[in-house]
Amino acid sequence: WLKNCSTGVHSSSQTKPVYCPNRPKSPTGEVYRRFDPVIGKSISFRTIDIEQDLGRFHRWMNDPRVSFFWEQAWSLDKLKDYLTQAHTNHNTLPLIGCFDDKPFGYFEVYWAAEDRIAPYYAWESFDRGIHLLVGEDEFRGEHHFISWFKALSHFVYLDEPLTKRIVLEPRVDNKRLFNHIEKVGYQIKYEFDFPHKRSALVMGTKDNFYKDIM
Repeated sequence: WLKNCSTGVHSSSQTKPVYCPNRPKSPTGEVYRRFDPVIGKSISFRTIDIEQDLGRFHRWMNDPRVSFFWEQAWSLDKLKDYLTQAHTNHNTLPLIGCFDDKPFGYFEVYWAAEDRIAPYYAWESFDRGIHLLVGEDEFRGEHHFISWFKALSHFVYLDEPLTKRIVLEPRVDNKRLFNHIEKVGYQIKYEFDFPHKRSALVMGTKDNFYKDIM
């Protein structure tokens, strides 16, 4: 029931393989839905359908507001290859978020121990991380952010009950995110350097989420 996840080594002096538990297979289709009475809308997440979603994904990625942080203002073909790889990668669950069934953003839920973030913090085997973007202007702003971020965190904890922490690694100049993130129970731990950007380690815990947020 163990598998080698040596990409998760978080110490350069550690030479022996690191093992993680086998994790559940990725779901397909709609994975989460709830009605948010605060904003009066249903929030849902579904796995990405490349043929259905590629056009809007291309539009979102080529939005200057998104491309500034993602740096993936690519062609349709290149983005299709990216989504195909994400869709087949056992480590990543690519999702489309919807308000009242209208797509508004793209999210990747990943196993942190097997991701690029692993060398930069003391991960636990069932930690998960989130990459995120909101592509539709009408769903930007604090009230929508709090709604979908709470819902996405809720999904992650329901999807694997052994997950106790969720991490993010946004660029340190992502001020809009930092203005909202503590309101949904996440804390900025410290800054660190990826090869391509300076990031902040942001973390939320399951105990705090159920005690103070939901």
